[in-house]
Amino acid sequence: MINLTEIARIFMRARVNAASRWADPDGMERTQRRVLERLLSRAADTVVGRRYGFRFLGGYENFAARVPVVAYEDIRPEVERMVHGERDVLWPGLTRNFAQSSGTSGGKSKYIPVTEEGLRRNHYAGTRDVVANYLALYPESRLFGGRSFILGGSFANELGGLPHGVRVGDLSATLIDRIPAVAEFYRVPSRRVALMSDWSEKLPALVDAAIGQDITNISGVPSWFLTVLRAVMAKAGADTIHDVWPNLEVFFHGGIAFGPYREQYRAITDPAKMRYLETYNASEGFFACADTIDGKGMRLLADNGVFFEFLPVDSDGDPHPEALPAWKVEPGQVYALAITSCNGLWRYAIGDTVRVESVEPLRITVAGRTKCFINAFGEELMVHNTDTAIAETCAATAAAVADYTVAPVYTDAHRRGRHQWLVEWASEPQGGTDAFAAELDRRLCALNSDYQAKRAGTIFLDGPEIVSLPAGSFDRWLARTGKLGGQRKVPRLSNDRHIADEILAHEYKQNDIPTRKR
Repeated sequence: MINLTEIARIFMRARVNAASRWADPDGMERTQRRVLERLLSRAADTVVGRRYGFRFLGGYENFAARVPVVAYEDIRPEVERMVHGERDVLWPGLTRNFAQSSGTSGGKSKYIPVTEEGLRRNHYAGTRDVVANYLALYPESRLFGGRSFILGGSFANELGGLPHGVRVGDLSATLIDRIPAVAEFYRVPSRRVALMSDWSEKLPALVDAAIGQDITNISGVPSWFLTVLRAVMAKAGADTIHDVWPNLEVFFHGGIAFGPYREQYRAITDPAKMRYLETYNASEGFFACADTIDGKGMRLLADNGVFFEFLPVDSDGDPHPEALPAWKVEPGQVYALAITSCNGLWRYAIGDTVRVESVEPLRITVAGRTKCFINAFGEELMVHNTDTAIAETCAATAAAVADYTVAPVYTDAHRRGRHQWLVEWASEPQGGTDAFAAELDRRLCALNSDYQAKRAGTIFLDGPEIVSLPAGSFDRWLARTGKLGGQRKVPRLSNDRHIADEILAHEYKQNDIPTRKR
């Protein structure tokens, strides 16, 4: 394949230079105010634009005073109108693509509008900026001398009666389906394979499509790609992925924290050749990407069709919190993130918290979620999912749970990752904990579409592991941590193993933990 990296570098240099326009707070303010002004003008004649008088707001201060901060349940009715073909609701025109992600207490899934302008000015523009930053960081790169291996989802969904032309599924499916022709030439696998929904069929197809190619870069979620790379190595009989793809140089990753997977990637790559660049590309938009070698934060993409606000982390449910625009944030502080975007989201609290690493330029890291969650494998499991699932499972198995907490067990070379449930029983389940785990798994799949996708075919995520704790275990832990009392509360979900390991270390001797695995 002809190496077009130097030609691409020339065209993309302008994007790196453009970032200097918002490198300080004054430049950030000018850039972000222009973005908001354009968004308000474009949507002035929509349902939401007429409701809040977008045409007459005049600037950020009036916008923040007039328009409330919302969560998905606040806009679900408007989104459903858009899904069923109504025009000019949250964004002008007809929206034909929606990104499905984990739901709220009001539904199994959320459906985030993906407008034509959102694709062009935000998602694909963000991808361009990632590549531009990478080429600026590594002048010796031959990125466009081979192919990109992009791992994505599918258009599988559980909605019926969709209007002709409306497509609902993973954001990555829409991005692959609508990818520009020039990028399609450099990408594997084919669109047909990339959009397959059955992972038991898709995984071998991905391996066959990529194993004989000259892959220079990979893009996707770390947990998913680890499974694929191991399958490629197994088929090739290779010790490392660089034995298969000697020119592989970078992994553009996002979606979940990379830290738990770093050593596993080191074990299957040549560390001297491999680089990693983090991206912040959510269903709601492409917000930031790394622009330094040290990886200390991702630079906010200030002119890609998104206006950013930073909220107090305890402001959940407050329609008019003390929000800060991007030019007023302080380094070292953690904020909840709200966006206004060309996807038709207006002061939308996306549920993420971010830490401001620097303000000149503005760089952030994802700190977590505003509520308890597990997203170790891209499953986005929420407390309302687990509370509902365990109540339904108890009813089905004649069990009663006194308390529980859940933590991830990360994948290793011998076994897939899983969720470990530490359970203190008031009444043990009929049929034992194996039957309880199987029923719990079924209920979680019914409640959470992302969990269901990761469990499909047991390719990326094993079923739940139940650890039955002795009576009083949680009270003893609360007492040790000084939290036992009238406001006692055991955290239901943790995205790390700190709490689970602390409890297990006190309740059981090493290698003596009674588990039930499915």
